[in-house]
Amino acid sequence: MAEPRRRLARDPLGLRRALADRLLLGLVAAMALLAALALAGRDGADRLAQRWRDGAQAAVTVQVPEPTAERMARALAALRAMPEVAAAEPVDPARMAELLRPWLGGAHNVPLPGVIELRLADLAADPVRIGDRVAAEVPGAVTEAHGVWVAHLAALARAVEGVALAVLALVAGVAAAVVAVAVRAGLSARRDAVLVLHGLGATDADVAGRFARRVAVLAALGAAGGTLVALPALTGLAAVAGPLAGAAEWQGLPWLDLALVPLVAALVGWTTTQATVRLWLRRLP
Repeated sequence: MAEPRRRLARDPLGLRRALADRLLLGLVAAMALLAALALAGRDGADRLAQRWRDGAQAAVTVQVPEPTAERMARALAALRAMPEVAAAEPVDPARMAELLRPWLGGAHNVPLPGVIELRLADLAADPVRIGDRVAAEVPGAVTEAHGVWVAHLAALARAVEGVALAVLALVAGVAAAVVAVAVRAGLSARRDAVLVLHGLGATDADVAGRFARRVAVLAALGAAGGTLVALPALTGLAAVAGPLAGAAEWQGLPWLDLALVPLVAALVGWTTTQATVRLWLRRLP
């Protein structure tokens, strides 16, 4: 008889029976899995957007036909005098020949233009105006800019980040609703025990705290399980997308964010339970 009495003292409301452990664990785990995927998607999109934004600074090149020393010097002087250009450096002809070898094959007598790589001080600068000014100094110079496409890709990445944040908010809302429904069911199942305990002098804070602690533990365990289940898929995606974002396989995952998922789930469970139980108790006759 001693063991049942100790259990009753630790759990006077019978919450282990009132709250469906497996159901709540499973639902929270599913929510955590979706949250982990959304966090990884948001972090990956942010890395790609930053990489593309950085790459946009080197996405402008100037090609100078008949690249004599005098023409290259004039082009460089014109570019370096522009406030929109942070840096202008000529590309080594040997490097250009190496890059074009797959297309040129063994043809060594093909005249190659001189190429100057630019880094813009302001990504909003108009490359067309830069090209016009260079061409005025060096006739035949052609400016190519890929920054427009980079800007579109960066905007797409930002949109993906927004969608991921919306998914996180939706997951948090659904998780809170699931917890509220489970707690109301537990309150209905243990109504008599709650009324007795409340009548013996237990405050609303005491009753709500017992429910909240139980739900917080279940939410943390379920979220930890859901996050662990998501790791293999996230690792595979990171291995594929890592080179695009300039990160190694394991560095491509938002480890801190993933580690916070169980803590956030516990906080959502605790807060929702506190509010649900206190509201239920206030409505008692």
